Parts: sequence; C-alpha cells; structure tokens
Amino acid sequence: MLDPTSVAAISAVLGAVGSGMAGEAGKWAWETTGGAVLRIIGREVSAPANPEERDALARLLHEQIRADPRRAVHWNALAARVRRAPSPTGAVRSDLPTSIRFFTDRKDALRDLQREASRRPDGRPRIALVHGPDGMGSSALAVHFGAQPNRLFPDGTLYADLGARGGGRDVGSALRALLRQLRVPDEEMPTGVDDLAEAFRHRVADLGLLVVLDHAYSAAQVRPFLTPAPGVFTILVARTPFPSVDAVRVPVGPLPDRDAERLLTALTDKSTVAAARATLPSLLQRCGGSPYALRAAAHQLTASALPPRPATTGGDAVRAAAEDNYRLLTPDAARVYRLMALRPWPAFDAAAAARTTGLDAGRTADLLEELADRMLLEYATGHGRYHYRPGVRVHAEATAIEEDGIAVCSAALAKALSGYADLAASAAHQALPKSWRVPAPTGPATGPRHENEGAALGVLLAELGNLTEAVRCAEESGDPDTAVRLCRALWPLQLKAGHHERLLPTLRTGARLADERDPDSPDAGALHAQLAHTLTELKRWREAETAARAAARAEEAAGHKRGHASAVEFLGLLRLREWRGREAYACFEEAGAVLDTIGEGDPGVADLPRARTLLERHRGRALRVSGETAAAREKLEAALRDFRASGDTYNTARTLTDLAETRLDESDTGAALPLIDAAITELDGQNATYQLAYLRHLRESCAGS
Repeated sequence: MLDPTSVAAISAVLGAVGSGMAGEAGKWAWETTGGAVLRIIGREVSAPANPEERDALARLLHEQIRADPRRAVHWNALAARVRRAPSPTGAVRSDLPTSIRFFTDRKDALRDLQREASRRPDGRPRIALVHGPDGMGSSALAVHFGAQPNRLFPDGTLYADLGARGGGRDVGSALRALLRQLRVPDEEMPTGVDDLAEAFRHRVADLGLLVVLDHAYSAAQVRPFLTPAPGVFTILVARTPFPSVDAVRVPVGPLPDRDAERLLTALTDKSTVAAARATLPSLLQRCGGSPYALRAAAHQLTASALPPRPATTGGDAVRAAAEDNYRLLTPDAARVYRLMALRPWPAFDAAAAARTTGLDAGRTADLLEELADRMLLEYATGHGRYHYRPGVRVHAEATAIEEDGIAVCSAALAKALSGYADLAASAAHQALPKSWRVPAPTGPATGPRHENEGAALGVLLAELGNLTEAVRCAEESGDPDTAVRLCRALWPLQLKAGHHERLLPTLRTGARLADERDPDSPDAGALHAQLAHTLTELKRWREAETAARAAARAEEAAGHKRGHASAVEFLGLLRLREWRGREAYACFEEAGAVLDTIGEGDPGVADLPRARTLLERHRGRALRVSGETAAAREKLEAALRDFRASGDTYNTARTLTDLAETRLDESDTGAALPLIDAAITELDGQNATYQLAYLRHLRESCAGS
C-alpha cells in the first residue's frame, strides 16, 4: 500500500485538489490545502501552478514530515477532507457524427486503419494520420471506421473537431469536449491545457477506446491528446501529414471513375445516370474523384436545365461543385449564400442570416434549408445552425466580392456585427441583471427577452463561437467600439460557465483595443479585470497580477471608485489563490478604503453594503490561509450576520462553509458539524450540486474522525 506521506502520494493529493478548482467547492479545498501546508512547513509558500511546482512542493512537505512525524497528522487530516470521490463511470457518450449511407471504395485505407488499431501494444502510441484534400472524404473515412462495430474498442469512441469550422479550436476546449464524453462533469475538470491533458490521459489509461480528432492542423495542436495507453487508438484527420507526429500515414485520394459512377448511381438511380451518359465523362472529370463534388453533382443530374458552366475552376473539384450548384439557386438563396460567407462564422442561424442580408427571418430559415439540401451549407451543432465547408466558403466569399462589391459586403458585415453586439449585450444583462460589470443595452435594439437568467446564459453559450469571431471581425474592420462592447458582454460566460481557454485570446484583444482607444477609461478597467479573472482561472498568476494592476490603474484614472475597489479586491483574491494570505488581507483592506470614498450620487453606492460584507468574508479567508484561525472566525462571523440579515442565502452558505473549514483547521469537529448542517440547509434547492456534495463529504469526514 502506498505510504500516504510519500512524495508520490502527496503530489497526487495536491494534483487532485488543484484539478478541482473550477467550482466553489474546489476553491474551498484549495484554500484548506494552503492552510495545511503553512502549518506543516511553518511559513507561507507559493501555491503550485504546474506539475513541476507541485512535485517540488510535495518533496518539501515530505522532508518536513520525515523530520517531524507529528506533522503527518496535519497532512492525513487534510487528505481525508479534500479527497474527492471519483465521478461516476458509465458508457461513453460519443459525439461521433453519423456515418454516410453510401460509402464507396477505401478498402485499402480501412485495412490500414484496422492493422494499426490491432497492432500489439509495445509502448508506442497507436496513431493513424488520415490525410487528403478538402472534399476528398478523409473525415468521412475516419467517421465510417469509428461507426463500425469493433471488439477492439469495448469502451466506445470519442470525437472532437479540432478545426471547429472557424479557423481552429483551442486545445483546452477540445480536451473538455472529450472529458465530457467520458462523463466527467465540468466542475471536476481542471483548468489549463497541461492539467486537462493529464486528466484526459489518466481517464483513458485503462480503457479500450477509439479517439477521432478531426480537422487537425498542426503537430503542436494534437500532442496533448496523444497517449501511450495500450487500449487507445487515435485517428488524426488533416489536409496534409505532420512529419513530426509518429503515425501511420493513410492517404485519401480521388475515387476512380468506376467507383465515382457507382456513387452517383447510388445517390440517384441507374436511369438518371444512363440519361446523362453523354455528359458523364465531363462531369466525372469536373468532380475530380471528390466524394463531396460527386454528391453535389447529383443535384445537377436531376436539374431540368443547368446553366452553362465556366470553362475551368482551376482544377478545384469542391469549388467547381459549389459553382455548379450556386448557379441553380434562386436570387434570395444566392444572396444568403454569398453574404454569410464573408466571415467563417462557426454556427450561424436564420436570425443572424436575416440581420446580415436584410431578408425576412422566416423566409431566411427556408433558404438555409435549401442551401443545406444543395450541399452548399452543412448542419452545425445546435438546432437550426449551419456552417460552410472551407472550400465552399472560399467560393461563396469570392463570388460575393465579385457580384456584390466591396460596399455591399462591408454593409452586410456591419449589420452582422451590430446584430451580434446587440444580442450579446441583451443576453449578458439578462444573465447577470444585478451586476454593475455588465452594461445595460442602449437604444431600441435591446434584444429578445429570455425566460430566466439560465436561458440568457444559454444564448451566450450557443453564440460563443460567433461572438469571438465577431470580435476578430470588428478589430479587422476598424471598429474597436463594437469589439469592446462584445468583449464586455462575455463576463457572464467567464463567471458562470468557464470556457477560459477559449475566451483568453478574445479578452486579450478586447483589453488591447480598450487601451488603444483610452487607457484611462472604465472599459479599459473592466476588460483588464475580465482578463485577470480568466488568467487566474488558468493558473497564469503572474500575467493575472499584471492585468489586475492595469485594471486598478485604469479604474482609478477614470474616477470609477467601485471598479477601482473591485480591481484591488480581485488582486487580493488572486493572492488567496496563491496562498499568500497576508498580502491578500492587505489588498482587502485597501479595497475597503476605496469603498469608503464612495459618496451619495457616485456609481455603485447602492452596492456598498454587499461589497463591504464580501470584503469582510474575504478578510476572514485570508486570515485562515495565514493560520490566524481565531481572528478568521471573528471576521467570518461578522460577515455571516450581515449576509443573514440581507437574506443572501447563497453567501450565507459560503460563509458557513468557511467557518466550518476554520473549525476543522482547529481540529474542532464538534463545532464544525452544526455549521456544515446549516450550510447544507441554506443551499437546499439552489441547484448547488457540487457545493452540497463537498459539504456532505466534509460531514462524513467529521463523523469518521
């Protein structure tokens, strides 16, 4: 049995606590760990932000325990309190797309995949790289292989689209998608790509799985997903091979004419193909053996009259197919096709298309269906959402510039940006209606009303890819005001839904644009604060400190006292995360002094009572991390009285939990138990699943002590 005070065991506990920091319960456990480390080592140490720092701290703790075995009592008590039960296991929930019905040829490629999948484990990762030009069927091959029953993968198939149709999906989001398919709840996922990759490899180590990573574009992008687990076979799908990835190459080339004709016959019927016999050779030549082009050509075979085709499209089969089907469209459908291609929107709907084109939303929904039927659009994740195949979008965008002109295209993009900014501002305000950080919508375009805060947050989640693309578009279009407005509307997603890896580049852009516009403005302060929050969640603490200080400076220069106090408070919360309790306390004191300067008529005056009570709670947390438990209890009890008096049940429960943890630091389980029970009562019915699970675990550890 592993010694619970060995370096490996201590490092495992630190890793388990650090990986659970996505939710409130995880932050409680992290602060508890900081206090225990202080008691064992006898001084404050910086919290580990990566595996190397974690292992170094584990060695230091091991040395201290070995020097004085009495210190093992503190560590064992901590391990019992913060140990999290593993999430329930069950069948993998695969996101693998549906395979196509008429899958033609590719026998050699399928045989190569099966050979690598069944290779005897020898320590090398089992990887195949399927590659081929757009429209040649490389993704279809991987999906078809994954959809077949295979005894080699008893635990199922995982799928992630690394391209995400919008120019590349961040690695962290893709790892989270795979962990969700493994039924890992979001609250149990770590933050940061390195920890997510470690969690993924740990979860699949003993499983028999197929992992399909579609639309990969670089070796660096795919490395975090690769694992030497003997039961895992990974298929990478890319346009071109990556020389630095040690994988079996499986090229996907054009279908021979015989198989191409067989596919056309399956898609239509023998009589239709026979009727087109005279033009069939030129059609097959134009399709170039591309399964996508051949499927698109089925529409042309059944068209009553096909307009004359251009003499050449440069040998690009996908573009040729798009051009042929485009020439069959009605004028309105053609307008939607052209103007929605001006940006690589990841998943747009009829409302977005109507705003961009000026057409009726109901009519636009029908037009999008028509475009999908003609294979000029593809269905995206989410009801009524669409995206372009990359090669098709290139054709549509070029056609828009040629037929509509720069002025019309620019106007359409401006409408799209304005629509997304209005939608985001309205949804953000409804998702956090009491937050001063979310500006209220201005003007008549206030957006649709949502059923509740959760529904409004759901809209922001559904549109996240489009919103980040809109920020890029606004920056490139020379519209920093819209970019900043869009970025400020992302705050509810940061606070309630995470997605920090995905949001980080966009928030960096927003903060930079706000600085360029006016570095001493509330917008600059707000966006640096949002950036600091996300950097903290990603354990990039030095960068987070720089952003937090920039936020405080901008808010102070703008005379925005509430924002200034909040930025200084946030710096204190960052210090708490780093286990630097004394510095955190000093920050909370400074934030309180700023709040004291807010007078009647100043923005944020109505929020003062709650803000002061939160600071008192934070002071108590800082004292606890510093080992000053008696003083911590005094501050926490004062905050508890105020939260109860104001009817704030959620923060009442949070403070009760802080007090219970403080009593457990003092080994006073008798005093901790009623506090835990009171916190459970306060949270009952508030959908606080993980906080309740954590409290019940604390209660069990008390009962067993």
